[in-house]
Amino acid sequence: MPVETDVLVVGTGPAGASAALFLATYGTRVLVVTKYGRLSQEPRAHITNQRAMETLRDMGVEQTLTALATPWELMGTTTFCTSLAGEELGRIPSWGTDTVRHADYELASPCTMLDAPQTITEPVIVKAAQDRGARVRFETEYVSHVQDDDGVTTTLRDRMTGVEYEVRSRYLVGADGARSAVAADLELPFEGPGAVGGALGIVFRADLTHLVAHRPSVLYWMLQPGAEKEGVGLGVLRMIKPWTEWMLMWGYAVADGPPELTDAFVRELAVGLVGTDDFEMEVLSGSPWTVNHHFATTIAKGRVFCAGDAVHRHPPTNGLGSNTSIQDAYNLAWKLAHVVAGTADPALLDSYDAERAPIARQVVERANQSIADTGRIMAALELTDTTDVEVLERQLALRRAPGPEGDRIRAAVRDAIAHKAYEFDAHGVEHNQRYASGAVVPDGTPMPAYERDAELYARPTTWPGAKLPHTWVTRDGREVSTLDLVGKGRFAVVTGVGGEAWVEAAAELGAERGLQLTAVPIGPGLPYDDPYGTWAGLRETADGGVLLVRPDGYVAARQLAAPASAEQAREWLATALDAVLGRRPA
Repeated sequence: MPVETDVLVVGTGPAGASAALFLATYGTRVLVVTKYGRLSQEPRAHITNQRAMETLRDMGVEQTLTALATPWELMGTTTFCTSLAGEELGRIPSWGTDTVRHADYELASPCTMLDAPQTITEPVIVKAAQDRGARVRFETEYVSHVQDDDGVTTTLRDRMTGVEYEVRSRYLVGADGARSAVAADLELPFEGPGAVGGALGIVFRADLTHLVAHRPSVLYWMLQPGAEKEGVGLGVLRMIKPWTEWMLMWGYAVADGPPELTDAFVRELAVGLVGTDDFEMEVLSGSPWTVNHHFATTIAKGRVFCAGDAVHRHPPTNGLGSNTSIQDAYNLAWKLAHVVAGTADPALLDSYDAERAPIARQVVERANQSIADTGRIMAALELTDTTDVEVLERQLALRRAPGPEGDRIRAAVRDAIAHKAYEFDAHGVEHNQRYASGAVVPDGTPMPAYERDAELYARPTTWPGAKLPHTWVTRDGREVSTLDLVGKGRFAVVTGVGGEAWVEAAAELGAERGLQLTAVPIGPGLPYDDPYGTWAGLRETADGGVLLVRPDGYVAARQLAAPASAEQAREWLATALDAVLGRRPA
Protein backbone atom coordinates (compact mmCIF):
# COMPACT_ATOMS: atom_id res chain seq x y z
CA MET A 1 0.00 0.00 0.00
CA PRO A 2 1.33 3.47 -0.82
CA VAL A 3 1.92 6.10 1.84
CA GLU A 4 -0.95 8.60 1.80
CA THR A 5 -0.98 12.34 2.47
CA ASP A 6 -2.84 15.41 1.28
CA VAL A 7 0.25 17.19 -0.03
CA LEU A 8 3.70 15.80 -0.80
CA VAL A 9 6.49 18.38 -0.83
CA VAL A 10 9.83 17.54 -2.44
CA GLY A 11 12.69 19.58 -0.96
CA THR A 12 13.48 21.10 2.44
CA GLY A 13 15.03 24.37 1.25
CA PRO A 14 13.27 27.70 1.91
CA ALA A 15 10.35 26.92 -0.43
CA GLY A 16 9.79 23.31 0.67
CA ALA A 17 10.35 23.85 4.39
CA SER A 18 8.05 26.86 4.51
CA ALA A 19 5.38 25.08 2.43
CA ALA A 20 5.43 22.30 5.01
CA LEU A 21 5.19 24.82 7.84
CA PHE A 22 2.30 26.74 6.30
CA LEU A 23 0.33 23.62 5.37
CA ALA A 24 0.84 21.96 8.74
CA THR A 25 -0.20 25.14 10.53
CA TYR A 26 -3.39 25.21 8.46
CA GLY A 27 -4.13 21.62 9.49
CA THR A 28 -3.35 20.01 6.12
CA ARG A 29 -1.63 16.62 6.11
CA VAL A 30 1.79 17.16 4.57
CA LEU A 31 4.83 14.96 3.98
CA VAL A 32 8.10 16.64 3.00
CA VAL A 33 11.04 14.65 1.65
CA THR A 34 14.63 15.47 0.77
CA LYS A 35 17.30 13.37 -0.87
CA TYR A 36 19.88 14.73 1.54
CA GLY A 37 20.71 13.30 4.94
CA ARG A 38 20.35 16.59 6.75
CA LEU A 39 19.29 20.19 6.33
CA SER A 40 21.53 22.71 4.58
CA GLN A 41 25.16 22.70 5.67
CA GLU A 42 25.90 25.73 3.49
CA PRO A 43 24.92 29.26 4.61
CA ARG A 44 23.64 30.11 1.14
CA ALA A 45 20.68 32.53 1.13
CA HIS A 46 20.91 34.94 4.04
CA ILE A 47 19.17 38.30 3.53
CA THR A 48 15.70 37.86 5.02
CA ASN A 49 13.46 40.72 3.98
CA GLN A 50 10.42 42.18 5.65
CA ARG A 51 7.84 40.43 3.51
CA ALA A 52 9.34 37.01 4.20
CA MET A 53 9.47 37.88 7.89
CA GLU A 54 5.79 38.84 7.77
CA THR A 55 4.90 35.34 6.59
CA LEU A 56 6.96 33.82 9.41
CA ARG A 57 5.42 36.25 11.89
CA ASP A 58 2.03 34.95 10.77
CA MET A 59 3.26 31.44 11.61
CA GLY A 60 4.52 32.48 15.05
CA VAL A 61 8.23 31.83 14.43
CA GLU A 62 9.44 35.40 13.94
CA GLN A 63 10.86 35.74 17.46
CA THR A 64 12.69 32.42 17.28
CA LEU A 65 14.42 33.39 14.04
CA THR A 66 15.18 36.91 15.27
CA ALA A 67 16.96 35.56 18.34
CA LEU A 68 19.35 33.52 16.16
CA ALA A 69 19.97 35.93 13.29
CA THR A 70 22.31 38.87 12.83
CA PRO A 71 20.21 41.92 13.70
CA TRP A 72 19.15 44.62 11.27
CA GLU A 73 21.51 47.28 12.64
CA LEU A 74 24.58 45.20 11.73
CA MET A 75 23.51 44.73 8.09
CA GLY A 76 24.27 48.38 7.35
CA THR A 77 26.84 49.85 5.04
CA THR A 78 27.91 47.95 1.93
CA THR A 79 31.54 48.81 1.20
CA PHE A 80 33.32 48.84 -2.15
CA CYS A 81 37.09 48.66 -1.86
CA THR A 82 40.22 47.10 -3.25
CA SER A 83 40.45 44.86 -0.14
CA LEU A 84 39.31 45.04 3.46
CA ALA A 85 42.64 46.56 4.42
CA GLY A 86 42.96 48.51 1.20
CA GLU A 87 41.53 51.59 -0.44
CA GLU A 88 37.83 52.31 -0.16
CA LEU A 89 36.01 53.35 -3.31
CA GLY A 90 32.85 54.20 -1.42
CA ARG A 91 30.02 52.95 0.72
CA ILE A 92 26.27 52.73 0.26
CA PRO A 93 23.70 52.46 3.06
CA SER A 94 21.83 49.20 2.66
CA TRP A 95 18.65 47.38 3.62
CA GLY A 96 17.00 50.48 5.07
CA THR A 97 19.49 50.94 7.89
CA ASP A 98 20.37 54.56 7.17
CA THR A 99 18.48 57.56 8.52
CA VAL A 100 17.01 58.57 5.17
CA ARG A 101 15.46 55.20 4.28
CA HIS A 102 14.82 53.69 7.71
CA ALA A 103 11.44 55.38 8.12
CA ASP A 104 10.26 53.90 4.79
CA TYR A 105 11.00 50.43 6.08
CA GLU A 106 9.45 50.97 9.51
CA LEU A 107 6.29 52.42 7.96
CA ALA A 108 5.93 49.45 5.60
CA SER A 109 6.06 46.54 8.04
CA PRO A 110 5.99 45.50 11.68
CA CYS A 111 9.00 43.28 10.92
CA THR A 112 12.68 44.08 10.65
CA MET A 113 15.15 42.87 8.06
CA LEU A 114 17.46 40.10 9.32
CA ASP A 115 20.56 38.30 8.15
CA ALA A 116 19.71 34.64 8.65
CA PRO A 117 21.64 32.08 6.59
CA GLN A 118 19.90 28.87 5.56
CA THR A 119 21.80 27.04 8.26
CA ILE A 120 19.64 29.03 10.69
CA THR A 121 16.34 29.39 8.85
CA GLU A 122 15.86 25.80 7.68
CA PRO A 123 16.13 24.18 11.14
CA VAL A 124 13.77 26.78 12.63
CA ILE A 125 11.17 26.33 9.91
CA VAL A 126 11.40 22.54 9.68
CA LYS A 127 11.19 22.08 13.46
CA ALA A 128 8.11 24.31 13.60
CA ALA A 129 6.56 22.32 10.76
CA GLN A 130 7.22 19.03 12.57
CA ASP A 131 5.84 20.42 15.82
CA ARG A 132 2.59 21.11 13.95
CA GLY A 133 2.29 17.68 12.40
CA ALA A 134 4.33 17.72 9.21
CA ARG A 135 6.17 14.48 8.50
CA VAL A 136 9.76 14.79 7.28
CA ARG A 137 11.85 12.09 5.60
CA PHE A 138 15.55 12.48 4.84
CA GLU A 139 17.63 10.35 2.44
CA THR A 140 14.50 10.11 0.31
CA GLU A 141 14.85 10.85 -3.39
CA TYR A 142 12.14 11.82 -5.83
CA VAL A 143 12.07 9.42 -8.81
CA SER A 144 8.93 10.21 -10.82
CA HIS A 145 5.25 11.02 -10.59
CA VAL A 146 2.02 10.27 -12.42
CA GLN A 147 -1.10 12.42 -12.21
CA ASP A 148 -4.70 11.31 -12.57
CA ASP A 149 -8.11 12.86 -11.96
CA ASP A 150 -8.01 12.24 -8.22
CA GLY A 151 -4.41 12.79 -7.23
CA VAL A 152 -0.71 12.17 -7.79
CA THR A 153 1.24 8.95 -7.37
CA THR A 154 4.89 9.74 -6.70
CA THR A 155 7.68 7.18 -6.68
CA LEU A 156 10.37 7.81 -4.07
CA ARG A 157 13.63 6.00 -3.38
CA ASP A 158 15.07 5.39 0.08
CA ARG A 159 18.72 6.22 -0.55
CA MET A 160 19.91 4.16 2.41
CA THR A 161 18.28 0.92 1.27
CA GLY A 162 17.64 1.54 -2.42
CA VAL A 163 14.02 0.54 -1.93
CA GLU A 164 11.48 2.40 -4.04
CA TYR A 165 7.94 3.02 -2.84
CA GLU A 166 4.93 5.12 -3.75
CA VAL A 167 3.26 8.08 -2.08
CA ARG A 168 -0.31 8.87 -2.95
CA SER A 169 -1.23 12.54 -2.48
CA ARG A 170 -3.88 14.90 -3.70
CA TYR A 171 -1.22 17.40 -4.73
CA LEU A 172 2.54 17.51 -5.26
CA VAL A 173 4.85 20.49 -4.67
CA GLY A 174 8.25 20.46 -6.37
CA ALA A 175 10.58 22.60 -4.30
CA ASP A 176 13.70 20.66 -5.20
CA GLY A 177 16.00 23.48 -6.25
CA ALA A 178 17.65 24.74 -9.41
CA ARG A 179 18.12 21.22 -10.79
CA SER A 180 14.51 20.34 -10.06
CA ALA A 181 13.58 16.87 -11.22
CA VAL A 182 9.91 17.66 -10.65
CA ALA A 183 10.04 20.70 -12.95
CA ALA A 184 11.93 18.65 -15.55
CA ASP A 185 9.33 15.88 -15.44
CA LEU A 186 6.57 18.47 -15.88
CA GLU A 187 8.48 19.87 -18.88
CA LEU A 188 7.88 23.40 -17.66
CA PRO A 189 8.78 26.06 -20.23
CA PHE A 190 11.77 28.22 -19.28
CA GLU A 191 13.14 31.48 -20.64
CA GLY A 192 16.52 33.12 -20.20
CA PRO A 193 20.06 32.20 -21.22
CA GLY A 194 20.52 29.75 -18.32
CA ALA A 195 24.01 29.55 -16.84
CA VAL A 196 25.73 32.92 -17.32
CA GLY A 197 28.68 32.54 -14.97
CA GLY A 198 30.40 30.47 -12.35
CA ALA A 199 31.23 31.37 -8.77
CA LEU A 200 33.06 29.83 -5.87
CA GLY A 201 31.64 29.90 -2.35
CA ILE A 202 34.29 29.28 0.30
CA VAL A 203 33.24 29.40 3.95
CA PHE A 204 35.95 30.09 6.50
CA ARG A 205 36.51 31.31 10.03
CA ALA A 206 38.78 34.29 10.68
CA ASP A 207 38.53 37.13 13.15
CA LEU A 208 38.47 40.24 10.96
CA THR A 209 36.84 42.50 13.54
CA HIS A 210 39.52 45.16 13.35
CA LEU A 211 38.91 45.61 9.62
CA VAL A 212 35.12 45.73 9.55
CA ALA A 213 33.44 46.41 12.91
CA HIS A 214 33.59 50.18 12.31
CA ARG A 215 31.65 49.75 9.04
CA PRO A 216 29.25 46.90 9.79
CA SER A 217 27.71 45.16 6.81
CA VAL A 218 26.91 41.74 5.45
CA LEU A 219 28.75 42.38 2.16
CA TYR A 220 32.15 43.78 1.23
CA TRP A 221 32.91 44.05 -2.49
CA MET A 222 36.49 44.05 -3.82
CA LEU A 223 37.85 45.45 -7.07
CA GLN A 224 40.83 43.23 -7.77
CA PRO A 225 42.51 41.82 -10.88
CA GLY A 226 40.23 39.17 -12.35
CA ALA A 227 37.38 39.84 -9.96
CA GLU A 228 34.97 41.08 -12.61
CA LYS A 229 35.12 37.93 -14.71
CA GLU A 230 31.79 36.10 -14.49
CA GLY A 231 30.67 35.46 -10.89
CA VAL A 232 28.72 38.32 -9.36
CA GLY A 233 30.77 41.16 -10.82
CA LEU A 234 33.46 41.66 -8.15
CA GLY A 235 35.15 39.66 -5.43
CA VAL A 236 33.03 39.43 -2.28
CA LEU A 237 33.46 38.72 1.40
CA ARG A 238 30.08 38.00 2.93
CA MET A 239 29.63 38.04 6.67
CA ILE A 240 28.03 34.91 8.15
CA LYS A 241 28.70 35.61 11.83
CA PRO A 242 29.98 39.01 12.87
CA TRP A 243 32.93 39.24 12.45
CA THR A 244 34.44 35.80 12.62
CA GLU A 245 32.77 33.65 9.96
CA TRP A 246 32.77 34.51 6.26
CA MET A 247 31.93 33.36 2.78
CA LEU A 248 34.39 34.26 0.03
CA MET A 249 32.87 34.55 -3.45
CA TRP A 250 34.98 34.62 -6.59
CA GLY A 251 34.00 34.09 -10.21
CA TYR A 252 35.25 31.59 -12.74
CA ALA A 253 34.46 30.88 -16.38
CA VAL A 254 31.76 28.23 -16.65
CA ALA A 255 33.24 27.01 -19.92
CA ASP A 256 36.57 26.30 -18.20
CA GLY A 257 35.04 24.59 -15.20
CA PRO A 258 35.76 25.41 -11.55
CA PRO A 259 39.36 25.57 -10.34
CA GLU A 260 40.67 23.05 -7.84
CA LEU A 261 40.16 24.40 -4.33
CA THR A 262 43.58 23.60 -2.91
CA ASP A 263 44.62 25.06 0.43
CA ALA A 264 47.13 27.31 -1.31
CA PHE A 265 44.57 28.59 -3.84
CA VAL A 266 41.97 29.34 -1.17
CA ARG A 267 44.51 31.09 1.03
CA GLU A 268 45.69 33.21 -1.89
CA LEU A 269 42.14 34.34 -2.66
CA ALA A 270 41.42 35.14 0.99
CA VAL A 271 44.64 37.10 1.46
CA GLY A 272 43.90 39.09 -1.67
CA LEU A 273 40.41 40.05 -0.56
CA VAL A 274 41.38 40.76 3.05
CA GLY A 275 44.43 42.72 1.89
CA THR A 276 46.91 41.27 4.37
CA ASP A 277 48.20 37.85 5.36
CA ASP A 278 48.20 38.78 9.04
CA PHE A 279 45.25 36.57 9.98
CA GLU A 280 44.57 32.93 10.68
CA MET A 281 41.78 31.13 8.86
CA GLU A 282 40.01 27.81 9.13
CA VAL A 283 38.32 26.69 5.92
CA LEU A 284 34.98 25.05 6.64
CA SER A 285 33.74 24.28 3.15
CA GLY A 286 34.10 25.23 -0.48
CA SER A 287 32.06 24.56 -3.57
CA PRO A 288 31.34 25.99 -7.01
CA TRP A 289 27.89 27.18 -8.03
CA THR A 290 26.33 28.55 -11.18
CA VAL A 291 25.10 32.07 -11.76
CA ASN A 292 21.81 31.55 -13.57
CA HIS A 293 19.39 33.65 -15.59
CA HIS A 294 16.47 31.27 -15.97
CA PHE A 295 12.78 31.40 -15.09
CA ALA A 296 9.74 29.26 -15.81
CA THR A 297 6.90 30.99 -17.63
CA THR A 298 4.49 28.36 -16.33
CA ILE A 299 5.06 27.06 -12.80
CA ALA A 300 2.27 24.50 -12.39
CA LYS A 301 0.52 21.78 -14.36
CA GLY A 302 -2.54 19.97 -13.12
CA ARG A 303 -2.03 18.83 -9.56
CA VAL A 304 1.70 19.59 -9.47
CA PHE A 305 3.13 22.96 -8.46
CA CYS A 306 6.75 24.10 -8.46
CA ALA A 307 8.20 26.74 -6.18
CA GLY A 308 11.47 28.43 -5.28
CA ASP A 309 14.66 27.84 -7.25
CA ALA A 310 12.86 25.14 -9.20
CA VAL A 311 11.22 27.95 -11.20
CA HIS A 312 13.33 31.07 -10.64
CA ARG A 313 17.09 30.64 -10.90
CA HIS A 314 19.23 33.70 -10.40
CA PRO A 315 22.27 35.04 -8.56
CA PRO A 316 22.10 36.11 -4.90
CA THR A 317 22.16 39.81 -5.77
CA ASN A 318 19.25 41.75 -4.20
CA GLY A 319 18.78 38.92 -1.68
CA LEU A 320 15.62 37.75 -3.44
CA GLY A 321 16.14 33.98 -3.56
CA SER A 322 14.93 32.52 -0.26
CA ASN A 323 12.53 35.42 0.27
CA THR A 324 10.76 34.80 -3.02
CA SER A 325 10.76 31.06 -2.34
CA ILE A 326 9.05 31.53 1.03
CA GLN A 327 6.49 33.84 -0.57
CA ASP A 328 5.78 31.29 -3.33
CA ALA A 329 4.92 28.78 -0.63
CA TYR A 330 2.82 31.28 1.31
CA ASN A 331 0.81 32.06 -1.80
CA LEU A 332 0.25 28.39 -2.60
CA ALA A 333 -0.29 26.86 0.82
CA TRP A 334 -3.53 28.58 1.82
CA LYS A 335 -5.03 27.70 -1.55
CA LEU A 336 -4.11 24.04 -1.21
CA ALA A 337 -5.41 24.02 2.36
CA HIS A 338 -8.79 25.43 1.36
CA VAL A 339 -9.16 23.10 -1.61
CA VAL A 340 -8.22 20.06 0.48
CA ALA A 341 -10.69 21.15 3.17
CA GLY A 342 -13.44 21.54 0.59
CA THR A 343 -14.02 25.24 1.25
CA ALA A 344 -12.67 26.22 -2.18
CA ASP A 345 -13.02 24.84 -5.68
CA PRO A 346 -9.87 23.38 -7.31
CA ALA A 347 -10.12 26.26 -9.81
CA LEU A 348 -8.62 28.46 -7.08
CA LEU A 349 -5.29 26.71 -7.65
CA ASP A 350 -5.04 28.21 -11.15
CA SER A 351 -4.30 31.53 -9.47
CA TYR A 352 -0.93 30.27 -8.20
CA ASP A 353 0.57 30.22 -11.68
CA ALA A 354 -1.16 33.46 -12.66
CA GLU A 355 0.15 35.30 -9.59
CA ARG A 356 3.62 33.88 -9.03
CA ALA A 357 4.95 33.19 -12.54
CA PRO A 358 5.28 36.96 -13.23
CA ILE A 359 7.15 37.31 -9.94
CA ALA A 360 9.58 34.56 -11.02
CA ARG A 361 10.42 36.59 -14.12
CA GLN A 362 10.69 39.84 -12.15
CA VAL A 363 13.16 38.60 -9.55
CA VAL A 364 15.38 36.81 -12.08
CA GLU A 365 15.60 39.90 -14.26
CA ARG A 366 16.22 42.19 -11.27
CA ALA A 367 18.96 40.03 -9.74
CA ASN A 368 20.83 39.70 -13.02
CA GLN A 369 20.47 43.40 -13.74
CA SER A 370 22.15 44.10 -10.41
CA ILE A 371 25.21 42.16 -11.56
CA ALA A 372 25.27 44.23 -14.75
CA ASP A 373 24.93 47.39 -12.66
CA THR A 374 28.13 46.49 -10.80
CA GLY A 375 29.91 47.05 -14.12
CA ARG A 376 29.14 50.74 -13.76
CA ILE A 377 31.93 50.97 -11.18
CA MET A 378 34.42 49.63 -13.69
CA ALA A 379 33.09 52.02 -16.33
CA ALA A 380 33.32 54.93 -13.88
CA LEU A 381 37.03 54.18 -13.46
CA GLU A 382 37.26 54.04 -17.27
CA LEU A 383 38.31 50.41 -17.19
CA THR A 384 37.22 47.67 -19.57
CA ASP A 385 38.77 44.97 -17.38
CA THR A 386 41.31 44.51 -14.59
CA THR A 387 43.80 42.38 -16.49
CA ASP A 388 46.50 45.05 -16.55
CA VAL A 389 47.37 45.77 -12.92
CA GLU A 390 49.32 48.90 -13.85
CA VAL A 391 46.30 50.36 -15.65
CA LEU A 392 44.08 49.51 -12.70
CA GLU A 393 46.43 51.22 -10.25
CA ARG A 394 46.75 54.25 -12.55
CA GLN A 395 42.96 54.73 -12.70
CA LEU A 396 42.64 54.33 -8.96
CA ALA A 397 45.35 56.95 -8.52
CA LEU A 398 43.48 59.31 -10.86
CA ARG A 399 40.46 59.05 -8.59
CA ARG A 400 42.60 60.57 -5.83
CA ALA A 401 44.15 63.23 -8.03
CA PRO A 402 43.12 66.91 -8.21
CA GLY A 403 42.00 68.42 -11.48
CA PRO A 404 39.25 67.87 -14.08
CA GLU A 405 40.14 64.24 -14.81
CA GLY A 406 40.05 63.29 -11.15
CA ASP A 407 36.84 65.29 -10.68
CA ARG A 408 35.19 63.35 -13.50
CA ILE A 409 36.22 59.93 -12.18
CA ARG A 410 35.25 60.76 -8.60
CA ALA A 411 31.79 61.90 -9.65
CA ALA A 412 31.31 58.86 -11.87
CA VAL A 413 32.34 56.44 -9.11
CA ARG A 414 29.98 58.12 -6.64
CA ASP A 415 27.11 57.83 -9.11
CA ALA A 416 27.92 54.20 -9.90
CA ILE A 417 27.94 53.20 -6.24
CA ALA A 418 24.79 55.20 -5.50
CA HIS A 419 23.04 53.31 -8.32
CA LYS A 420 23.58 50.10 -6.36
CA ALA A 421 20.59 51.17 -4.26
CA TYR A 422 18.67 49.11 -6.82
CA GLU A 423 20.35 46.08 -5.29
CA PHE A 424 20.71 47.00 -1.63
CA ASP A 425 17.65 49.18 -1.02
CA ALA A 426 15.10 47.84 -3.53
CA HIS A 427 12.27 48.13 -1.03
CA GLY A 428 9.67 48.38 -3.76
CA VAL A 429 10.74 45.11 -5.37
CA GLU A 430 10.02 43.43 -2.04
CA HIS A 431 6.66 45.07 -1.26
CA ASN A 432 5.05 46.18 -4.53
CA GLN A 433 4.10 42.78 -5.92
CA ARG A 434 0.60 43.04 -7.42
CA TYR A 435 -1.52 40.02 -8.30
CA ALA A 436 -4.00 39.65 -11.16
CA SER A 437 -5.89 36.35 -11.19
CA GLY A 438 -9.21 34.70 -10.53
CA ALA A 439 -8.47 35.03 -6.80
CA VAL A 440 -8.66 38.82 -7.06
CA VAL A 441 -11.87 40.73 -7.84
CA PRO A 442 -11.19 44.08 -9.56
CA ASP A 443 -13.23 47.03 -8.31
CA GLY A 444 -13.05 49.01 -11.53
CA THR A 445 -10.47 51.50 -10.29
CA PRO A 446 -7.02 51.86 -11.89
CA MET A 447 -3.99 50.73 -9.95
CA PRO A 448 -2.68 53.74 -8.00
CA ALA A 449 0.28 55.39 -9.66
CA TYR A 450 3.74 55.13 -8.17
CA GLU A 451 4.76 58.56 -6.95
CA ARG A 452 8.35 57.40 -6.39
CA ASP A 453 10.52 54.79 -8.07
CA ALA A 454 8.56 51.51 -7.92
CA GLU A 455 11.68 49.40 -7.43
CA LEU A 456 13.16 51.51 -4.65
CA TYR A 457 10.09 52.55 -2.68
CA ALA A 458 7.15 50.59 -1.28
CA ARG A 459 3.77 51.99 -2.30
CA PRO A 460 1.05 50.85 0.14
CA THR A 461 -2.44 50.51 -1.27
CA THR A 462 -5.63 48.55 -0.67
CA TRP A 463 -6.22 48.16 -4.41
CA PRO A 464 -7.39 44.58 -5.05
CA GLY A 465 -4.32 42.48 -5.80
CA ALA A 466 -2.03 44.39 -3.42
CA LYS A 467 -0.83 43.41 0.05
CA LEU A 468 -2.80 44.90 2.91
CA PRO A 469 -0.88 47.94 4.19
CA HIS A 470 0.70 47.80 7.62
CA THR A 471 0.08 50.43 10.24
CA TRP A 472 -0.35 50.42 14.00
CA VAL A 473 -3.88 50.40 15.41
CA THR A 474 -4.89 49.61 18.98
CA ARG A 475 -6.96 47.08 20.88
CA ASP A 476 -7.66 47.98 24.50
CA GLY A 477 -5.04 50.69 24.09
CA ARG A 478 -2.27 48.30 23.03
CA GLU A 479 -0.69 48.64 19.60
CA VAL A 480 -1.21 45.90 17.06
CA SER A 481 -0.25 45.78 13.39
CA THR A 482 -3.03 45.61 10.84
CA LEU A 483 -1.15 42.60 9.41
CA ASP A 484 -1.61 40.77 12.72
CA LEU A 485 -5.40 41.10 12.37
CA VAL A 486 -5.46 39.02 9.19
CA GLY A 487 -3.79 35.80 8.03
CA LYS A 488 -3.48 32.60 10.08
CA GLY A 489 -5.25 30.72 7.32
CA ARG A 490 -8.38 32.85 7.57
CA PHE A 491 -10.14 35.31 5.33
CA ALA A 492 -10.79 38.70 6.93
CA VAL A 493 -13.35 41.44 6.45
CA VAL A 494 -11.87 44.83 7.34
CA THR A 495 -14.32 47.70 7.78
CA GLY A 496 -15.03 50.72 9.97
CA VAL A 497 -17.77 52.86 11.48
CA GLY A 498 -20.95 52.26 9.46
CA GLY A 499 -19.77 48.84 8.29
CA GLU A 500 -21.85 46.77 10.73
CA ALA A 501 -23.63 45.05 7.84
CA TRP A 502 -20.30 43.71 6.57
CA VAL A 503 -19.54 42.25 9.98
CA GLU A 504 -22.95 40.56 10.17
CA ALA A 505 -22.63 39.20 6.63
CA ALA A 506 -19.20 37.81 7.43
CA ALA A 507 -20.50 35.95 10.47
CA GLU A 508 -23.41 34.47 8.53
CA LEU A 509 -21.41 33.44 5.46
CA GLY A 510 -18.57 32.03 7.51
CA ALA A 511 -20.94 29.79 9.44
CA GLU A 512 -22.78 28.69 6.32
CA ARG A 513 -19.67 27.84 4.34
CA GLY A 514 -17.45 26.44 7.04
CA LEU A 515 -14.99 29.31 6.53
CA GLN A 516 -13.00 31.17 9.12
CA LEU A 517 -14.05 34.69 8.17
CA THR A 518 -12.65 37.14 10.68
CA ALA A 519 -14.27 40.55 11.17
CA VAL A 520 -11.83 43.42 11.72
CA PRO A 521 -13.77 46.62 12.53
CA ILE A 522 -11.42 49.61 12.96
CA GLY A 523 -12.55 52.99 14.26
CA PRO A 524 -13.81 54.91 17.32
CA GLY A 525 -15.98 52.72 19.53
CA LEU A 526 -15.05 49.56 17.60
CA PRO A 527 -12.86 46.64 18.76
CA TYR A 528 -9.85 48.25 17.08
CA ASP A 529 -9.13 51.96 17.21
CA ASP A 530 -7.08 54.15 14.90
CA PRO A 531 -5.69 56.72 17.35
CA TYR A 532 -2.97 57.98 15.02
CA GLY A 533 -5.36 58.24 12.06
CA THR A 534 -2.88 56.34 9.90
CA TRP A 535 -5.30 53.57 8.92
CA ALA A 536 -7.84 56.15 7.76
CA GLY A 537 -5.10 57.57 5.54
CA LEU A 538 -4.19 54.17 4.08
CA ARG A 539 -7.48 52.32 3.62
CA GLU A 540 -8.62 54.20 0.46
CA THR A 541 -12.27 53.55 1.34
CA ALA A 542 -14.99 55.38 3.23
CA ASP A 543 -15.50 54.51 6.91
CA GLY A 544 -18.22 52.03 6.03
CA GLY A 545 -16.43 50.48 3.06
CA VAL A 546 -14.89 47.04 3.23
CA LEU A 547 -11.79 45.04 2.29
CA LEU A 548 -11.97 41.28 1.80
CA VAL A 549 -8.46 40.08 2.69
CA ARG A 550 -7.09 36.66 1.75
CA PRO A 551 -5.23 34.39 4.16
CA ASP A 552 -1.92 35.57 2.64
CA GLY A 553 -2.69 39.19 3.52
CA TYR A 554 -3.57 40.26 -0.02
CA VAL A 555 -6.68 42.31 -0.72
CA ALA A 556 -9.03 40.05 -2.68
CA ALA A 557 -11.91 42.50 -3.16
CA ARG A 558 -12.89 46.00 -2.09
CA GLN A 559 -16.08 48.00 -1.74
CA LEU A 560 -15.40 51.70 -1.37
CA ALA A 561 -18.61 52.74 0.42
CA ALA A 562 -20.99 51.43 3.05
CA PRO A 563 -23.70 49.06 1.78
CA ALA A 564 -27.22 50.37 1.24
CA SER A 565 -28.64 47.44 3.19
CA ALA A 566 -27.77 44.23 4.99
CA GLU A 567 -28.97 42.30 1.96
CA GLN A 568 -26.63 44.21 -0.32
CA ALA A 569 -23.69 43.57 2.01
CA ARG A 570 -24.42 39.86 2.10
CA GLU A 571 -24.87 39.61 -1.67
CA TRP A 572 -21.64 41.49 -2.43
CA LEU A 573 -19.56 39.54 0.08
CA ALA A 574 -21.00 36.18 -1.05
CA THR A 575 -20.30 36.99 -4.69
CA ALA A 576 -16.75 38.12 -3.93
CA LEU A 577 -16.01 35.02 -1.86
CA ASP A 578 -17.38 32.74 -4.57
CA ALA A 579 -15.17 34.41 -7.16
CA VAL A 580 -12.02 34.26 -5.04
CA LEU A 581 -12.61 30.64 -4.04
CA GLY A 582 -13.08 29.61 -7.67
CA ARG A 583 -16.76 28.80 -7.37
CA ARG A 584 -18.09 31.12 -10.05
CA PRO A 585 -17.03 34.35 -11.76
CA ALA A 586 -17.70 37.67 -10.03
